[in-house]
Amino acid sequence: MPELASPRLSRVDGCHGLAVYELPNATATNSIVCVHGGLDRATSFSRFARRMDRYQVLAYDRRGYQGSRALGAGTLDEHADDLAMVIGERTQRAWVVGHSFGGLVAMVAALRHPGLFRGALCYESPVPWITPRPHSSAPDPNDPAGEVERFFRRVVSAEAWERLSEQERQSRRFDGPALVSDLGELTDRRERVRLGEMTTPVIYAFGDGPAQAYYERLASGLESSGGTYSRRLVPGVGHGIHLSHPQTLADLVGDLMSSDATTTR
Repeated sequence: MPELASPRLSRVDGCHGLAVYELPNATATNSIVCVHGGLDRATSFSRFARRMDRYQVLAYDRRGYQGSRALGAGTLDEHADDLAMVIGERTQRAWVVGHSFGGLVAMVAALRHPGLFRGALCYESPVPWITPRPHSSAPDPNDPAGEVERFFRRVVSAEAWERLSEQERQSRRFDGPALVSDLGELTDRRERVRLGEMTTPVIYAFGDGPAQAYYERLASGLESSGGTYSRRLVPGVGHGIHLSHPQTLADLVGDLMSSDATTTR
């Protein structure tokens, strides 16, 4: 008997210019929406989605990235509005998983549109007006391709960049303007929203890598703000949890779903 193919995120009809991917489940009563970080794409959540096949799982390329490049690079406010639009039009109400910059997008959107959120998991997400990233500097808007290579080498690895084909490198370079916009947002320390007014349950998770102390300070700032935040330290996991440890990410989402805060809303 042939082995059944694993479920996968597949491209579906777009949403106002955003490229949307879905792991459909006709019987699911709960939905999960995934928001990627800088220089990433919706399909990077495929391994995670396969472990959440009891749910409807959606992911989308943020504006300026991959299938959503035609919309141009977006601001933090535009990304938050996009997330609210995807939830409102595709699921009505959802659990949200935000990786890195995607978690910041999720928090801003949850504060502005709390009725659309059941809860949010944010993994190693920067919040520059609470705790600035150490050694951060403004990106060079005149060299988006260079910013892409420097970012990839720093966040993923130099070896991984060298292994990419020239076609794969060029695909990343096309995302340069969107990355420059993201990095520019992270050097802006103006308070965009009052995070202490958060009523959506949020788990802020982070690994025990070199930046653990930074994320610890950020988590403490969120918890002391008075909003509905809790932290999770995830030993042995790096920044790319959705790629390297998708089951661990799925377990964290399970914690969010089963927490008293989420079930009593």
